[in-house]
Amino acid sequence: MLALLGAVWLGLSNGSAGFDAHALASLWGDDSNQTLQIIILDLRLPRVVNAFIVGGLLALAGALIQVLIRNPLGDPYVLGISGGAAFGALLALSLRWPGWWVETGAIAGAVLSAFLLVVLSRGHLADRSSRLLLSGIVMAAGWGGVITLLLALTRQQQLQGMMFWLMGDLQFTSISWGAAAILLLLLFILWFLAPALDLFAQGETLAGSVGVDVVRLHWILFACSSLLTATAVSMAGTIGFVGLIVPHLIRLSGHAGHRQLLPASVFLGGILLLLADSASRTLFAPIQVPVGVMLALVGVPVFLYLLNRSKV
Repeated sequence: MLALLGAVWLGLSNGSAGFDAHALASLWGDDSNQTLQIIILDLRLPRVVNAFIVGGLLALAGALIQVLIRNPLGDPYVLGISGGAAFGALLALSLRWPGWWVETGAIAGAVLSAFLLVVLSRGHLADRSSRLLLSGIVMAAGWGGVITLLLALTRQQQLQGMMFWLMGDLQFTSISWGAAAILLLLLFILWFLAPALDLFAQGETLAGSVGVDVVRLHWILFACSSLLTATAVSMAGTIGFVGLIVPHLIRLSGHAGHRQLLPASVFLGGILLLLADSASRTLFAPIQVPVGVMLALVGVPVFLYLLNRSKV
């Protein structure tokens, strides 16, 4: 909890215009500064809350995908689900469709990616997880090429905004309560499925032998991870490595059971993205670096380390 409070404090106090604890206390005083209120309550507070939500969404999606493929290298970015969601959202943005079409396009792209993963990874139980990982990596590369083509065909006046969004854009004007509701609802549902997830993580054959409906659980994991990823991408673009790093760090700390792992992933994922966002706004101020760039600086070395240890 102290880590969360510290991350929130950094998010509210740091930026192109910094302030101290006295300034924060004066927000509700008689001598309150209206400009400061606008900066903190209207600009930074929605950004802080939504950054925590996006981080939680991505970390929870990563935890589910790592269960699905039983491999610490799994995350929405690596498996191409983020790429599919990004393409759907960017297509809506390039066509200047209304805002709700961006969310619809992200969901459609994520669902399409998940469906293609299911089709491409068909095979024997023994090698299904490897086929999922390899298929996802290839699909991520394919979506990257399609997105690059879409950006090349986009009008110049739209290109800069789309590029910044694609690299991770946390500039919000209001708190996304709908995304928070999706995160809490899916976390609540998955918490009750935690015993089945614990068995599934040890192998599909073992899980099926003790009564777990493996096919049904497969579809639940794909559906939940796709919805979580699409929600995060529609809010903030493609932000990689949160879903990769966070669940693995929690497992290294000894919390392997999913009733502890899933809520802890949401909590730590939100904190990680808050810290990355604070760094992206302060290290090169007044220039704001996309938060996805900051996370990549940490995520790439961690990914290579995990890849080196993996047996895939």
